[in-house]
Amino acid sequence: MFRTIVITRPAFFCDEAQQAARLLMRGDAGLLHIRKPQSCEEEVEALVIQLADEWRDRLVLHDYFHLAVRYGLHGVHLNSRNPLPPAGWHGSVSRSCHTLEEVRRYKTACTYVSLSPIFDSVSKQGYHSAFSREQIAAAVHDGTIDNKVYALGGVRFSMLEEVRAMGFGGAMILGDAWR
Repeated sequence: MFRTIVITRPAFFCDEAQQAARLLMRGDAGLLHIRKPQSCEEEVEALVIQLADEWRDRLVLHDYFHLAVRYGLHGVHLNSRNPLPPAGWHGSVSRSCHTLEEVRRYKTACTYVSLSPIFDSVSKQGYHSAFSREQIAAAVHDGTIDNKVYALGGVRFSMLEEVRAMGFGGAMILGDAWR
């Protein structure tokens, strides 16, 4: 099943919880990744509290994993700051990858991984696609890219069918979701 995931902006903004809830309610996002790398725990927890009652089964945290345990959230996203899930974690585990080798290394241990950048970024100036169509096709052919690998980087809602046709199991959207 192809899934669309929306990633929050790095910084908080007015009415963010309401906009995120709208994306989840309309089905534009199957999951919401809460990624606030410069934020303190209290700020992240406040957003989780605003969303958790109705959407806890669709929220994934990039930091403060103990909040995922406390609020019974869907998942955690591993990164350099948090390379391991919390002890005893039973929810989903995801990870960002920037090379096909990283995909091969991490996808068996994760529920899903993202590969980026697939297209030129919507939100980051100068962040361009790192993979040719031929490289993507070869990675699909050899099984590196499959239903556990999600396209990230420059993905827009209008491109979801294109991403699916390329062989990805889903898409992760940041810039286009918050315009």
